[in-house]
Amino acid sequence: MKNFRDSILHLITETSANLPSDVRAAISRAIDGEDGDSQAGLAMSTISVNIDMAVDAVAPICQDTGMPTFFIHTPVGADQLLMKREIEAAVAEASRTGKLRPNAVDAISGKNSGNNLGCHVPVIHFEPWEKDEIDVKLILKGGGCENKNIQYSLPFDIPGLGKAARDLDGVRKCLLHAVYQAQGQGCSPGFIGVGVGGDRTSGYELAKKQLLRTVDDRNPDPELDQLEEEIIRKANRLDIGPMGFGGKTTLLGCKIGKSHRVPASFFVSVAYNCWAYRRLGFLLDPLTGSIIRWFYREADEIKRMAKGAGMPLTGKEVTLRAPISEDEIRKLRVGDVVMINGPMHTGRDAFHHYVMHHDLPEEIDTRGGVLYHCGPVVMKNEQDHYTITAAGPTTSIREEPYQADVIKKLDLRAIIGKGGMGPKTLQGLKEHGAVYLNAIGGAAQYYARCITGVTGVDFLEEMGVPEAMWHLEVQSFPAIVTMDSHGNSLHQQVEEHSFTILGTFADEK
Repeated sequence: MKNFRDSILHLITETSANLPSDVRAAISRAIDGEDGDSQAGLAMSTISVNIDMAVDAVAPICQDTGMPTFFIHTPVGADQLLMKREIEAAVAEASRTGKLRPNAVDAISGKNSGNNLGCHVPVIHFEPWEKDEIDVKLILKGGGCENKNIQYSLPFDIPGLGKAARDLDGVRKCLLHAVYQAQGQGCSPGFIGVGVGGDRTSGYELAKKQLLRTVDDRNPDPELDQLEEEIIRKANRLDIGPMGFGGKTTLLGCKIGKSHRVPASFFVSVAYNCWAYRRLGFLLDPLTGSIIRWFYREADEIKRMAKGAGMPLTGKEVTLRAPISEDEIRKLRVGDVVMINGPMHTGRDAFHHYVMHHDLPEEIDTRGGVLYHCGPVVMKNEQDHYTITAAGPTTSIREEPYQADVIKKLDLRAIIGKGGMGPKTLQGLKEHGAVYLNAIGGAAQYYARCITGVTGVDFLEEMGVPEAMWHLEVQSFPAIVTMDSHGNSLHQQVEEHSFTILGTFADEK
């Protein structure tokens, strides 16, 4: 097993940077299905460019590399303890070299381990089988889409769809609602894995295992096969579209598994995965740990994804340079594309909580500033200089309880994130003269190239790399106004529109 650790490190690197063949094909079809000049088309174009950039740089497609989750089949007598130690060593090395973002945070203290190792992290599922080879599969599923997982206990009244009974129609209603509730917060277009039955724990595990299936496979159960096709077809009629901007493609795949249950319980568990569907695997030689062959890799896969220039310049973009005046902000409307230059600050969950209870150091000037909901991947060189190697937006809705107050306290003019925010933030934008800008979720390489330098960092020791307040200098950083200072929200419009469509599915067979 002398090569086992190196093989696992190679798997982590490839999974983080290079999407599998079936996912590439599904995304390519979605690109072709959208109007290239629409907001959905711009989103898909940006996604395609980002995919190529990640491969070229051998860097994370999305900065949120999630919680590394391994599914491993081993022969009888295999040393699983040795494999576990070698996997942990590979994960730590991948974290050191920036292939994984340090995501392991102590549940109580909030302390980041810095190397993706901790209690029950990484997640490793061992299962014996009668074959001689070792089968390893890895999923890197980011926190934004993980937060859109959902579990239903039937019978249940599904919003917009009515009573979901303990039958196949009840499952259908759950899955339609699961796609609806994700909106753009899960970085649509996405994929869902579904577990029907089991208990609360095994149901979610079964759902996540469905994501190991290929996008184009067929369910051996005829009823479930038909339901998978129906859910994809109807989900794409919801007009949620890429990033929740509206559009023709909302769901790229639906895979359903079933498990026996106890009479008292009927769970439908849904694992939502974003477009950055990072899962790869391989078969290993049990004696050397060397790779025999890869899974999810096809010889005829689409090697280059870009079919556009990302967000191409049209001459109608509004250029903003921080500090930004309130007058400049009040001129913006939902749908405007802006290009940001100058200073920008990052701030996520721990930062927002901190600001609600403390003042920032005097030397940090945020007046008229831009706050980016981002947990970047950061590398430090021998001269102690920081470089941002991946920097896409995180899901903003988590900051809804704080955002309006933080805007007021820090005198901010723009918030950048993905998926939109709620009514409290919308009111805060209106009162204080600020806007919410939607960057393209998962486009970590695309946005990293817009960052020309790191000018400082605060709270690194206390909060860890993802949650620290990074001070950046950016050039031509593109985003779309989706919530303006006049009370308009594209996210609210799309959600209300898609809910109306959802209701038409209640009795539609």
